[in-house]
Amino acid sequence: MSERVGWDALPWALRAAIEERTGEVTGSETVPEGLNCSTALVLHVRRHGRLFLKGVHESHLDEVSALCREELINETVRGVAPAIRHSVKAAGWYCLAFSYLDGRHADLGATADREAIGDTLRAMQQLRVPDFPVPPLVERFVGYLKPGEKELLVGGHLLHTDTNPHNLMIGHGGGRASVIDWAMPALGPAWVDAANTAVRIMECEQSPETALRWLAGFASWRSADPRAVAAFVEVTCRHWSDRVGERGAAGSNARFRRLLGFPHKTL
Repeated sequence: MSERVGWDALPWALRAAIEERTGEVTGSETVPEGLNCSTALVLHVRRHGRLFLKGVHESHLDEVSALCREELINETVRGVAPAIRHSVKAAGWYCLAFSYLDGRHADLGATADREAIGDTLRAMQQLRVPDFPVPPLVERFVGYLKPGEKELLVGGHLLHTDTNPHNLMIGHGGGRASVIDWAMPALGPAWVDAANTAVRIMECEQSPETALRWLAGFASWRSADPRAVAAFVEVTCRHWSDRVGERGAAGSNARFRRLLGFPHKTL
């Protein structure tokens, strides 16, 4: 990730266009976490208090595409993610201003945070599929699939696909969890986000037993087709091994393989 651009370093024309919509910006703070954007700021504005601004330069085509997807899907995910208040294109930049989420990144080692995240992920499984095309999850694994695996990974549920702790926020005053950065949505089996999050829980030095006990709280996981789970695990491991090498992928692959063997009760 390149160094983030601060408010004062943004083009004057862009800042003016943003303030036309938000009102006067009286201060800003750079947000260092996250990927896929050139500027990430908490803006202090007279009219709204605080907003979160995320922006990319239009020459960064992949980042523009990711931000466009995030804008398109925002209406669908507003129940679990902050709402977009303003969209601005000016001076060669594309920016989204979100409602500010007063909270912190999730601690997957904390039981209360895991419970809050579980509630939100269960709500996500009830989200409607948006009207615009969302790519199937299985498309990400082209070149790594064995015969018969593609069909097992087809599904009609909207997935986030990147529930790492930086994308999981716990609100101050109530502890409700939100899922941010919807730049890589996909359609697939309902249990995939929960399974990915269980692996993230293991990454946070929690035992596989703790992660799997949390995962067992999802009805979609308990009723998952074990053949589909096995296909997901194995194709994920092949993909990751190809990206970083067998040695680099060993830890992650071992955690994914702990998902195997669960006593699913298929319908």
